Amino acid sequence: MQVTETSSEGLKRKLKVVVGADELGERFTAHLDKIKDQVQLKGFRKGKVPLAHIKKVFGRSVMNDVLQETIRETSNKAIVDRKERPAMMPDIALAEGASGIDSVVDGKADLAYEMSFEVLPEVELADFKSLKLERLVVDVDDEQLDKALSELADRNQAFEAEEGRAAGDGDRVTIDFTGTVDGVAFDRGSGENLQLVIGNAGFIPGFEEGIKGAKKDESRDVKATFPAEYPVADLAGKDAVFAITVKEVEKPVKAEINDEFAKSLGTEGLDNLKSLVSAQIKRELDQASRQKIKRELLDALETAHSFELPPTLVEREFEAIWKQVTDGLQREQKSFADEGKTEEEARAEYRKIAERRVRLGLVVGEIGDKNKIEVTQDEMRRALMEHARRFPGQEKNVYEYFEKTPGALQELRAPIFEDKVIDFVLELAKPAEKKVSRQELLDSLEKVAEA
Repeated sequence: MQVTETSSEGLKRKLKVVVGADELGERFTAHLDKIKDQVQLKGFRKGKVPLAHIKKVFGRSVMNDVLQETIRETSNKAIVDRKERPAMMPDIALAEGASGIDSVVDGKADLAYEMSFEVLPEVELADFKSLKLERLVVDVDDEQLDKALSELADRNQAFEAEEGRAAGDGDRVTIDFTGTVDGVAFDRGSGENLQLVIGNAGFIPGFEEGIKGAKKDESRDVKATFPAEYPVADLAGKDAVFAITVKEVEKPVKAEINDEFAKSLGTEGLDNLKSLVSAQIKRELDQASRQKIKRELLDALETAHSFELPPTLVEREFEAIWKQVTDGLQREQKSFADEGKTEEEARAEYRKIAERRVRLGLVVGEIGDKNKIEVTQDEMRRALMEHARRFPGQEKNVYEYFEKTPGALQELRAPIFEDKVIDFVLELAKPAEKKVSRQELLDSLEKVAEA
């Protein structure tokens, strides 16, 4: 095998690879010898077909297989021998010659092909200890804890009946109902003992409003209109009349935040509930703080590293982003003009985003490689289990998808790997800590999101 570099421009490489006809002949013979015991032809016992006859019948087909295998093996060897790091799979093109591919297949000419590919740039990593970062720290105070407990009590409020009460916002009513459109009952338009809390906006416009003021044992007709975008086409935009009988009207009773309330939620008592709620608030605040410092760290890494980007990687990333953006606009029936920009301006904006993602991806990958940061099987297993839990009853299908879909596991691995690299760099950077209020943290997050 002969390898010649025919072009080297920036990150682009082009190699010419020549595999001699003699080597191809040896590979061809070895392949025939490998399959001879499996060949079965009419008039011959399995494994007893003469090699010359096999060559006559299957020779051209076998040589095609040999050529594909030879190109795969020799192209990989050429890259390994040259210590190249391709950004993507090389493009392979058979070299044009006077003999033509038929002569190669017939074993009368050398195999010659060209490999075109882009290599990954050399990334000289910055001194992470020199990065200036700030970690925002928020303590859980009494005000936050009291607010969280109050919201918890609101979500777990009880209801109690009150004689003669007229239904109003926040009240829970129990009703029987039958709905009609143009005097005709429609599918799933009736029910019994339905409970609804007025003001929760869970029904079509006009329905809850029509119940307000009703008392227990009262019957009335309520007019309501199905939204134009209602998923049942026959009902979309139609006016309906619901014959309603109110069976109960209950007023909300906010739970008292005490030991009894805490135990009703499965905790040991109020102190234990406060401890659990406080810990949950702290986790959420720490997560928000990490989100902010992660963005700052990625910004710092992008600024600290400058190198040429593989054009194909950038283009592939841009196309993925652009498709997501244009698909979103199409779903919302909007245009770039609605966003206050031209398509050209949008393309330039999203290309910069693509370049940022590719640059950071290469930097993060280089940090991980040079510092032997790996994602363990246990970490992958936990991530897969957590992902499957998001689809109750479909866990088996989720596992099968990741088992059968090439590259799917990388979707789970990538964020784990990135987070481990982030933790590694933060450990070296030793960010300064700054105590702030919860609102200051949220405001800083909002600024980061807008940037």
